[in-house]
Amino acid sequence: MLLFSDITFWLVFIFFLAIYAFVRRYSRMGMVLYVIAFSLLFFYLANGWLMLLLPAVALVTWSSGRVLAGIHKGSDSAPTHNWKDRLMLAVAVIVILSPLLYFKYTNFFLSSLNSIIASNFSLLKIALPIGISFFTFQAISYVVDVYRGRFTMKVSFLEFLFYLSFFPLLLAGPITRAQTLLPQIRKPAKVSERCLYMGLWLVMIGLLKKCVIADYIAQYNDWVFSSPLTYSGFECMMGILGYTVQIYCDFSGYSDISIGIAALMGFHLLDNFSFPYSAPNPSEFWHRWHISLSTWFRDYVYIPLGGNRCSHARTYFNNIITMLVAGLWHGSTWMFVLWGGIHGLGLVIHKAFKPWLNRLPDNRWVNGISIVLTFFFVAIAWVFFRSESVASACQLLSRSVTDFDIAYLIPFVKARPWWCVLTIIPLVAQAVGRRGFLRLQSRFILLSWIVKLLLFLLAVQVILQFQTSNVQPFIYYQF
Repeated sequence: MLLFSDITFWLVFIFFLAIYAFVRRYSRMGMVLYVIAFSLLFFYLANGWLMLLLPAVALVTWSSGRVLAGIHKGSDSAPTHNWKDRLMLAVAVIVILSPLLYFKYTNFFLSSLNSIIASNFSLLKIALPIGISFFTFQAISYVVDVYRGRFTMKVSFLEFLFYLSFFPLLLAGPITRAQTLLPQIRKPAKVSERCLYMGLWLVMIGLLKKCVIADYIAQYNDWVFSSPLTYSGFECMMGILGYTVQIYCDFSGYSDISIGIAALMGFHLLDNFSFPYSAPNPSEFWHRWHISLSTWFRDYVYIPLGGNRCSHARTYFNNIITMLVAGLWHGSTWMFVLWGGIHGLGLVIHKAFKPWLNRLPDNRWVNGISIVLTFFFVAIAWVFFRSESVASACQLLSRSVTDFDIAYLIPFVKARPWWCVLTIIPLVAQAVGRRGFLRLQSRFILLSWIVKLLLFLLAVQVILQFQTSNVQPFIYYQF
């Protein structure tokens, strides 16, 4: 399996990119076929012969899209649908979703059934194909958007297979809509210098997040979460803080690398993170965290349930259901469902008190307190996301509160100085904001090539300096 954090991948990618640049210049179809072949090979190395699921889902989705597109022929107005059209869409979605339900949730259903009715069904030996959640959600978004008339571009099967198997997105997203990627396949062959340098910048930042920060601080975090009762309350609280930083740097780092690789190939993808830990409330957090997934659930679960176009009680119910489903998407255990429920409850409380909160003065003090409270809420929720059981999560939280002593601060910093530095840097960086980040990116792009090269070599040296023997795969590969 080729990981974006592995030197082997980058050696292979440089070779791939050299041929890609030549093929793209002279043949659009050649480029499409070349990228598809590489993407399927990439998926095969990750999943073996289970990679055949991907072209099978692509064929079903594309064929369904062709059928659903036919219901709009001859109509320039907004589409109206009868029960046959809705049935057709439902069948398409169920068929597309069925491999994900089987591979990811069969054993979850059996184990839950065993617990509920005291049965003894044997769990099946099912290997979860890496990336199946992401390409399944992309496929569903395609057929639904075609059905709604939001995506009307006629695409060939090869173009659609390019979209669904595009290897920068294949293993852990970001979930990219058809209208974002498919039209770019037909754009002029030349890739701008700005696009290339932006890609290099994002890859460099993503690798530093993942290989330096996330991997380094993960080791201590794992120790604390595996046996919280053996650590002091202060150490447990640092483990919670560390994991909050780790999961952000791990997944946003992957997204940066993924978007950067696509940019090196001449494709522009939408941002997936926007400084979420500077969000002043839970609703804003989900506008900034894993944006491609949160907008997917908004458009294909929350709004179809009624969204906020109904009574307050129904809106709150819609929020809870959406977040429970989002939690279950992350993993087939009740801990993920609980984590989703916690965030759903947070959204409900924020919406319920929003009229009162809007009366508060809009100043730095109020905004700062709001950011801190939201951060604590998100960090506590991550404990349930990471822990193996409710008991383990409660032990960790209880230990952090009942056995906390600030006297541990100085010894802790002396014992783990680099852990402290690498944990603090991403939190301080949240204050930079999107504008500041884009300003830094623009300055990097305008630098001379020799300075860019020196900065890249410096980043590589830092990565090698902090590389550990316990390098972890990207967290979101398991989802």
